[in-house]
Amino acid sequence: MEESDIKFLEESFKKYYFDHFDLIRVPERTSEREFGYQKFNSGMTRHISIKDDKELHLLLMQNIPSDVYCSNAYYSFPNLPMNEKDWKEADLIFDIDAKDLNLSCRQDHTISICNDCNEVSKNSDQCIKCNSIKLEKKSLPCKNCIDFSKIEVSKLSEILIDDFAITSEDIHVYFSGNEGFHVYVYNSQFQQIGSRERSELVDYLMLHGIMPETFGMKKFKPNRSSFPDFNEKGWRGRFSKQMFGSKSKRSKIISELLVNGYTSFQKDLDNISEKIGVKVDPNVTMDIHRIFRLPGSINSKSGLTKILCRDLKKFDPYSEASFLNDDSIEIFANCPIEFKLKNKKFGPYTNEKITVPTYAAVYMICKKLATID
Repeated sequence: MEESDIKFLEESFKKYYFDHFDLIRVPERTSEREFGYQKFNSGMTRHISIKDDKELHLLLMQNIPSDVYCSNAYYSFPNLPMNEKDWKEADLIFDIDAKDLNLSCRQDHTISICNDCNEVSKNSDQCIKCNSIKLEKKSLPCKNCIDFSKIEVSKLSEILIDDFAITSEDIHVYFSGNEGFHVYVYNSQFQQIGSRERSELVDYLMLHGIMPETFGMKKFKPNRSSFPDFNEKGWRGRFSKQMFGSKSKRSKIISELLVNGYTSFQKDLDNISEKIGVKVDPNVTMDIHRIFRLPGSINSKSGLTKILCRDLKKFDPYSEASFLNDDSIEIFANCPIEFKLKNKKFGPYTNEKITVPTYAAVYMICKKLATID
């Protein structure tokens, strides 16, 4: 990234942290957490211990980071190397990202940037200018991406509440600042479990490795009474609703399943798992030493803020998570796709000088689709 772009982004981010520090959620048990940050065009600095709001504010204003992070784990010595920290426990966190949902709309708002000649084009596998295949992909997520991500968040919350007796008050949903949501679970029975147990929990949520026998189909001498009813709890009840559609169709469909046999049922089960299992990033949940983007901080991939969603259904990240100012700035833009921020439409732009609000300029520069002229 050019020095002029970095300078502009740092000025914009610094103003945000000065004006909106109240948005940053300093987590409970702050002194037991590990903090970290990145600066533009540099690596990660971590193993930082912070006592309170004042220390965090000072870190932000002195370093002007591109990204700020905080551990989900609690340590006795958070500022020491990883093998000396003395891990105590960790909050349970799930990452739901639009890029993992295999949505058809994604190809319409993905941009290819050539690493050899910097040519920008709509989604392609080869540079339209120099034919290079060294391309960097950038997505400008649309409303459809957010809506489908919300569905996954709702599915996850429902299972956590119904199957694991977690209260809704202990489930906090944050927009990640770019393409999806982070779901935090506090005060649960999972606080002290390790990576392997968290992996098993994720398998349960995603409905991975499930056996046909769990849902009534046996290899030998299958019988009708083994199949789940609509009113059953957990996955058997969810499976029943998805497979049978209605109680009136249940008997007929079971007859068809018995005729088609075990192997056919396994294929049906794989398809159903894809539909009703929750699509989360398993690596995120398993990692008990990861540092996560700090709520209230800016995501340098977009210039948008990671923010708590108080009403998920109504939440619109492209208006509610955009906090940078409206000051006009002239940039040179090459953004072949239209996007919307703060209820205003921008683009497409083809190698042209334009004047836009700071928040839109930051968004495009973060996506490598504009530079300060």
